[in-house]
Amino acid sequence: EIIPFKVAPMQLTEGLKAPSGNPLVEGILATAEVKNGNGRYYPREIWEREMDKYNQVIEENRATGELDHPDSTIISLKNVSHIVREIWWDGDKVIGKLEILPTISGNILKALIENNVQVGVSSRGMGSLKEINEGTLEVQDDFELLCWDFVSTPSNPGSYMQLVKEG
Repeated sequence: EIIPFKVAPMQLTEGLKAPSGNPLVEGILATAEVKNGNGRYYPREIWEREMDKYNQVIEENRATGELDHPDSTIISLKNVSHIVREIWWDGDKVIGKLEILPTISGNILKALIENNVQVGVSSRGMGSLKEINEGTLEVQDDFELLCWDFVSTPSNPGSYMQLVKEG
């Protein structure tokens, strides 16, 4: 699913940085219990289960994502732009803190953000869908989250990423 991330109109150098010195951004990664722009509806129980599993990936320092959104179920290391450092609930929203990495794709992402280009975020996963009413597809229990990718075309307007600020 694709959700736009928006960074406040300032340079990344003004934001709080990760211990590595890389920029950090934070925002909504997903929303449960609402129909998104792609017509998909994620029950909260599915996101709770997938967040529990994904927290293990975060702890193992493997929670990477790509710039752009491939159809593959494999995360291509040559295209990695960021790593998810933390996720948590805020109401029905999954919030995340992401570190932009100094890779080729990460440098492109950083340049876009520094120049106030609005980019989206999209969960990449596998699973089946069931039509629950006209135009609404419910994500089924076999869904498995792979990662979150940065993308150009968001499907869920209103969810924005901000630089992590000190204080």
